This record gives sequence, C-alpha cells and structure tokens, in this order.
Amino acid sequence: MTDATGFNVQRRNFLKMTATAAAVGAALGTGLASMPAWADEKIGYPEKPQLTFGFIKLTDMAPLAIAYEKGFFEDEGLYVSLQAQANWKVLLDGVVGGSLDGAHMLAGQPLAATIGYGTKAHIITPYSMDLNGNAITVSNQVWADMLPHLPKQPDGKPVHPISAKYLKPVVEEFKKEGKAFKMGMVFPVSTHNYYLRYWLAAGGLNPGFYNPLKGDTSGQLNADVLLSVTPPPQMPATLQAGTIDGYCVGEPWNEQAIVKGIGVPVITDFEIWKNNPEKVFGMTAEFVKKYPNTAVRVVKALIRAGHWLDENNNANREEAVKILSKPQYVGADPSVIAKSMTGTFEYEKGDTRKVPDFNVFFRYNATYPFYSDAVWFLTQMRRWGQIPAEKTDSWYADTAKSVYRPDIYQRAALALIAEGKFKPAQFPDFATETGYKPATANFIDGITYDGTKPNTYLKSFSLGLKGDQTI
Repeated sequence: MTDATGFNVQRRNFLKMTATAAAVGAALGTGLASMPAWADEKIGYPEKPQLTFGFIKLTDMAPLAIAYEKGFFEDEGLYVSLQAQANWKVLLDGVVGGSLDGAHMLAGQPLAATIGYGTKAHIITPYSMDLNGNAITVSNQVWADMLPHLPKQPDGKPVHPISAKYLKPVVEEFKKEGKAFKMGMVFPVSTHNYYLRYWLAAGGLNPGFYNPLKGDTSGQLNADVLLSVTPPPQMPATLQAGTIDGYCVGEPWNEQAIVKGIGVPVITDFEIWKNNPEKVFGMTAEFVKKYPNTAVRVVKALIRAGHWLDENNNANREEAVKILSKPQYVGADPSVIAKSMTGTFEYEKGDTRKVPDFNVFFRYNATYPFYSDAVWFLTQMRRWGQIPAEKTDSWYADTAKSVYRPDIYQRAALALIAEGKFKPAQFPDFATETGYKPATANFIDGITYDGTKPNTYLKSFSLGLKGDQTI
C-alpha cells in the first residue's frame, strides 16, 4: 500500500517502529538489544501491522479484548481494531471478503467453509480460543414440566447433569397437543448446534437431519425437536416471546434468562463433554500465506491473553469481567458476566454451583489447535447429514490438517519461550505431539471418542448417519 507520495506505508510503519525500538534501546544504554518482541528477526517484522478483527458479543471473545486492552497486540507491533458483528454469517463473510483480517469464530466455520458446506473458502485456525462456555436453557414452563421427573439431591435440588431423557416426556406431550417443540442454536455449523444435538440424541430425542443434496438445509428432517438459528444476544428475547421453548448458547445469554426470570439453564456443555473445544480464531489461508509473520504475532498475543485470563487460578477474572462488560465488547451487566466467568454457574434461581472450568482459556492446552478437535466436529457434520456421503478416515485427517495449523501455534509458542514469557512445560511437548488427544469417554453418554478412528466412532451411535447411509 502506498500513500499520496508513492511511499510504501507498510514500510514506513516498520521504519517508525524500528526507530522507536532503537530510541528505547539507546535510552537504556543497550542499543537494539532491548528491542521489543515485534523486532525479533527470528520471526520478522509484521508485514501487515494494522489489522481489523471481528467478534460476536459473547464472553469467549475475551482473548481478543484482553490482547487489545493489555497491550499484547502492540507488543507484537500490531495495531488492531476490534469490531462486533451482527451474526456469525456476517462475520464469516467479512473474513472471506477481506473487510476483516481474522475473527473469533465458531469451530465449525473454518471446517465447513473449507469443505464447501455453505460458504466456500479456505479458512484456517492456528489458535483455539477456549474450552467449554455454553449451556442449554429451557423456558420456565418446560422446566416446570421436567422438574417432577428429575432425581433430587438430599437438599431437594436436582441432580446434575440432567439427561435429555427428562425432556422427552415434555416433547411427547407437545406432539399430543399438535405443537412443535422448538429450540434455538446460533448457526448450523456451531458448537452449540452439535452439543445440543448430542444432548438430545443421548436422551433418545432425534434432533433432525440435513440433506444438502436435496437442498434441505433446515436440519429438521425426521426431527422430534425443531432446531433453528437465533443470534446469541437475541436468545433471551426470543425465548420470552415464546418463539422457541429453549436454546443452546454461550454466556452471558443463559444466565441472562435467570436474571430476566424467563428460563432455566439445565445443563452446561462441560457436562455434555468435559473440556470440549469451543471457539477458534480464524483467518483465510491466503492471508496467512501473504502475511506469515503477522499471523504468528497475532497468535503470540492471543496466547498471552488466554494465559492472563487463567493465571493464578483465575485471579484476573474480576478485572476481565469489567473489561468485557464495556459496550464495545459484550456489553452485558458485570454481575451477569461474572456468574460464569468467575467459576460459578447458576442453574435454577438460587441454585448456584461451583463450576471452576466453565470458561477455560489456557489450562489443559486449551489454546492448542488439535486435529482431533477438528475431526470431532467433522464427525458430527457427517452424523447429521451436513456431510451427505461416507468419507474415509484419511479424509477426516487430511481435512483437519488443512484447517487446523499447529505449526503456526508452535512457532509462536517457541518465540514466547525464547523471550522468557513462558516455560516449555506450559505447552504440549512439540517433539512428540501428534495433534491427537488421547481417546476419551468424558461424554454424557459415556461413548468413547478416538480422533484417529472417526468412522468407528460414528458406528457407535444408535442415532445418526454412519457408513454409507444417506437421508
């Protein structure tokens, strides 16, 4: 890019930053040896220092807000503008079209775009933004209908986790009355869609199928429960209006239902799949190829932000709540955001329980882009028909590797270690790490997931497509 005189603006910015570094170093009496991290020759200066990132108003956009507010982006020579987006489709279009350089994304968005489900574009993710963070909420009336059937603790409060089998008689009663039972989720390839479907199916309720070959993208074929898209901030109002009977969304929009007195969160996604992957940071493959140093530096800043959010046993969360409550970020009341961000979660009014891992931003290698996370989302796309035909295990692996980019993450992490900001033990062992987490049965139905055997995993479900089955 050039200015009116024909001078390269990008180069001018770098020269200005280098001059600043030299001045700082000279003032310290050490010359350029004290240059900031963005001048590290091992990575190289950021080819595009001025960036615009998009996000949706959810608490799990926190790493972006913290990287901005704490100066972690600027430490990397990056001058970032953060822009809230109306919905996930607008956000994705912004990244694909180039008005956004990257964004807080649903984990399924880069995968779906890359395989051509919906928007066709090669999107990659070098950074996983968090674990957990979602919940499923039902209306007060639905909760009242479920409550008599729920097992109780000695204190009279419901035993958690709550299976969808206790929702099943409510859905059946709706059918008898000729009414559809409707639930909201935020996007067809959202984690919310897949976790909600997983919970329903584990309780014996069919969440419906997609049939893109026949042009059916509703996801409601053969459904016991009709799922539809509602933007996250609109979930409580849509529930209050009676348009839907429940929803799955990230915070603070489940706890908002409690505050407004219109609904009850019945289960968190942590209880559906312990330490499940949630949002990712997405950029186009073209952007990463054109600006490789910039991409690594963005990841460096985000790693630091995620660590800040979790360090010292979540000691910074109260400050994070104040930041996120600003109107330019989440814009919800701090007391609502704090309900989950500070390690507790309120289910029924007055039933507040400790859930220290409701939001995880760094520990448990939360920020690492594991291939096995990508494969899991692909299996759910296949299970419910978004991927209409059988795929080989190698297809799942190859697709995951084309989207999830641990090589970029590793370069960023090694630079942070070299700078003394982190220790090797805070990251996976890059010498032996394969990109696949160990097999786990930490799901509400106890079914074991092994990311290296996706077709075997699909065959373990009684509900959903497997093998060569089609709709």
